[in-house]
Amino acid sequence: MAFITYVLLAGMALGIQKRFSPEVLGLCASTALVWVVMEVLALLLGIYLATVRSDLSTFHLLAYSGYKYVGMILSVLTGLLFGSDGYYVALAWTSSALMYFIVSPGLAPLCLGSAADRPPPPGPASALLSSRCALCEQQPWDLTAWGARPPDNVSSST
Repeated sequence: MAFITYVLLAGMALGIQKRFSPEVLGLCASTALVWVVMEVLALLLGIYLATVRSDLSTFHLLAYSGYKYVGMILSVLTGLLFGSDGYYVALAWTSSALMYFIVSPGLAPLCLGSAADRPPPPGPASALLSSRCALCEQQPWDLTAWGARPPDNVSSST
């Protein structure tokens, strides 16, 4: 649901900036979809290669990867209301909050297996969690970079 909301909000924001076209909306949706598929595949491969016993299924990973869209929606809305400065502050805050959620005691046990009650030892599982945090920080910046740019061809007729 957050994915569809993000795509529709991106279309609205681009329309406000007078940069909307159906091709751009399709490009935004397909780019976001490719990011999600690649992220889930990379996580599945990482879990397999790290030989981590986890109760997470592919659908769980897909659901957890969808949480980033909530922060992206908030960032785009903040950018529409407060400009690019508000956008950058909101995006930094939501990305940091998402990283905290990934390594918090609520989600880390699911990712690292049953022994995650204590701090994770250095190893493949810890590296997998760290790379997941890096993805949480990078993806929203890449997918919403268009929101911080001023409109290109907006001319005022006065």
